[in-house]
Amino acid sequence: MKGKTILVTGTGQGIGCALVHVLHSLGAKVIAVARRPESLAQLKAECPNIETICVDLSNWDATKAALKDVPPLDGLVNNAGVAVIKPFEEITEKDFDDNFNVNIKAVFNVTQTLSPKLKSGSSIVNLSSLAGQRSFAGHSAYSASKAAVDSLTKSLALEFGPRKIRVNAVNPTVILTKMGRDHWSDPAKANGLLSHIPLRRFGEVSEVNDAIIFLLSDKASYVNGTTMLLEGGYSAS
Repeated sequence: MKGKTILVTGTGQGIGCALVHVLHSLGAKVIAVARRPESLAQLKAECPNIETICVDLSNWDATKAALKDVPPLDGLVNNAGVAVIKPFEEITEKDFDDNFNVNIKAVFNVTQTLSPKLKSGSSIVNLSSLAGQRSFAGHSAYSASKAAVDSLTKSLALEFGPRKIRVNAVNPTVILTKMGRDHWSDPAKANGLLSHIPLRRFGEVSEVNDAIIFLLSDKASYVNGTTMLLEGGYSAS
């Protein structure tokens, strides 16, 4: 990663914030994108050499304007996402739009805007979810948005491959971010899902970021168009 320029979206918390710290420690030139200025200010204080861009990715035109002066890139991580989880009958139009505007529409817009900036040999990593390939109660809109991310990943792998740009996705199950711990700390809720995971545990943020770093790196130079499951064997059960 040393000397590579990597743009990461959704860096205000969780996986994206931790990824910036890892990339910074490895000597990458990181451009961190988030919608809350206070989060970016804290991240900048912790990683002084990074650049920051504050924009709400659900705003199509504002996103294009905010990213227009980004320098040439070696990597792009489309990490920003939202999860509105409700029973199907309770999902409103706003809930549906919130899932799709960030989880897929923003990925499309950011990647399209930055496409001319991507160097030959660069890598795009999209943050998807196991929910994009498996069904879970209450996840109908969220799962549909992540299935769209998986489909877009494969389409872009075909279109960008001749430019020597690789496009892959990572598809985690529950990851123990602060939000993940808050939502899955109740054994009564967690045990049902854990019983389908052969490793009998949820994933750690570091394990997701290890996969992202691998896909960004030259060690994954022949990995293209994949959706990498990070789910402890759930799909094998």
